[in-house]
Amino acid sequence: QVQLVESGGGSVQPGDSLQLTCTASGGTRNSYAMAYFRQPPGKEREFVAAIRWNGGSTAYADSVKGRFTISRDGAKSTVSLQMNSLKSEDTAVYYCAGGNGIILSSLRRISAYSYWGQGTQVTVSS
Repeated sequence: QVQLVESGGGSVQPGDSLQLTCTASGGTRNSYAMAYFRQPPGKEREFVAAIRWNGGSTAYADSVKGRFTISRDGAKSTVSLQMNSLKSEDTAVYYCAGGNGIILSSLRRISAYSYWGQGTQVTVSS
């Protein structure tokens, strides 16, 4: 059974940076894709960024492109989301997700992911 544990959330001011880390345990990750989704207050969960474990192909939501960077560390079995130039609209609960055999065209789909972290709160406010 795969378990995903997130860390790194918090409260920051607009323009600040924050890094989220997701640590995966159990299962094998050669054919994995890992992603971050977020759920703003009162809204539905939405795609943020994804990375394929083998090869490192990435995908980003238009709203975060150029500000957020997703990366993986195979030795540590972690996926990180570096968030720069944070805006108030980035405020949300951020969830790490993982799944096997996800094709590139499905990286943005919530239903493609089988495993989910517990979520971590990111608040951007002045």
